[in-house]
Amino acid sequence: MKVIHNDQQAYYDEMYAADQTLREHYRSFGQLIKTSSAKKLSHLQYSADKAQMAMGMTFNVYHDKAGQEKILHLDIIPRIIPGSEWQILENGLKQRIEAINLFLQDIYNEQKILKDKIIPSELILGSKDYLKPCMGLKPPKGIWCHITGTDLVRDKDGAFYVLEDNLRCPSGVSYMLESREIIKRAFPELFNKLGVRPVSDYCAKLLEMLQFLSDKPKPVIGVLTPGVYNSAYFEHSYLAQQMGAELVSGMDLLVENNKVYMQTTKGLEQIDVLYRRVDDTFLDPLAFNPESMLGIPGLFEAYKAGNIALANAPGTGVADDKAVYAYVPRIIQYYLRQEPILKNVPTYLCREEKDRKYVLDNIADLVVKETNAAGGYGMLIGPKTDQTEHEKFRQLIRSNPNNYIAQPTLSLSTVPSIVDNKSIESRHVDLRPYILYGKDIEVIPGALTRVALKKGSLVVNSSQGGGSKDTWVLY
Repeated sequence: MKVIHNDQQAYYDEMYAADQTLREHYRSFGQLIKTSSAKKLSHLQYSADKAQMAMGMTFNVYHDKAGQEKILHLDIIPRIIPGSEWQILENGLKQRIEAINLFLQDIYNEQKILKDKIIPSELILGSKDYLKPCMGLKPPKGIWCHITGTDLVRDKDGAFYVLEDNLRCPSGVSYMLESREIIKRAFPELFNKLGVRPVSDYCAKLLEMLQFLSDKPKPVIGVLTPGVYNSAYFEHSYLAQQMGAELVSGMDLLVENNKVYMQTTKGLEQIDVLYRRVDDTFLDPLAFNPESMLGIPGLFEAYKAGNIALANAPGTGVADDKAVYAYVPRIIQYYLRQEPILKNVPTYLCREEKDRKYVLDNIADLVVKETNAAGGYGMLIGPKTDQTEHEKFRQLIRSNPNNYIAQPTLSLSTVPSIVDNKSIESRHVDLRPYILYGKDIEVIPGALTRVALKKGSLVVNSSQGGGSKDTWVLY
């Protein structure tokens, strides 16, 4: 089947070089595609869709009035990344996580970075995600961000840039793991020939990291879920099952004498570590949001008493703020005395007068984002919208400049994808690697590649109609 690929001048094509030849790491796959019929590839795609449904790889879109569960469409053509490129990403992500962890420890304790005016104090202390109950907190083993899913994009220069840090409850890892099993069965010979690095030990590594947080020889591990109606419930149940951990909701837990117990048919059993998939402020109605129906009253006091470990630690959400993101290069320089290995996307802070004026004058060429929004919501893509939307966002920025940042419209690299089961065309992608921080910082050699299924679209979020790809990292 022929691949219809993009204009090399506009985007970085990950499969084809500028002279229209296949990049070395895609040559074997390119030959396979060339000799495969449309019917065969269409059948493989159909089988992948059926496998996803059979596995229960579904999610809910909250604004979908039909309320139907959907599969995160898995395109069978994998994204292939050579080992040399991955090594740069791995080094850069380890550096970034180490610095952010030191930053979180600092702002909830000595606040040296604020006193030294590296970051404006009001940006941190005035953030709704800076949790004052966490001041003075020192989490087990000094680790705040145990599981991170950092979003990366590749611009037309071929370089990877960090788009955002996801430090609270990053999702998608179960799709990475299950997608690998599906795609490996679709192309078994090529998978073995290329030497793709495995990701199947992720759950074992996750369990090992969670156990490390406790001083008990055999700690009881729980995965805290908001419940079956959460969009990522499949992932919560999948990870608990794979780790042999308890899948619990707030209704299953209670606190007595500053210890957290799970209610079982045999009585109460103490939980030692909770991998929480509930947002910070919903964890404990006594410490944070009093209206939370998802949390466990007294959990935070048990945590402060050292009787339970939480991953990720409460309070990490402040480092997810898109305005704080703009300062991460300075955070790396401040704590590690190093230059960032991975660059940020250039970011304009609307809270600063000079940046705000530039954004208002050039909004048609920029992407504008709410600092605390996620999932593709609260966002304007200037070149893709009309003057009415531009003016609407100008008003929003003027009324609350602290709530917005802006960035140039990135080109986003492209990877071939099957379109309507009958052709292969380039589609834009991003990359979400997963990083575990336990005894050491480890970057899993694979990632969730999200793909914009609509032609020309730059929005890859599943809630906005995006899909996914298996990511093959070569040795």
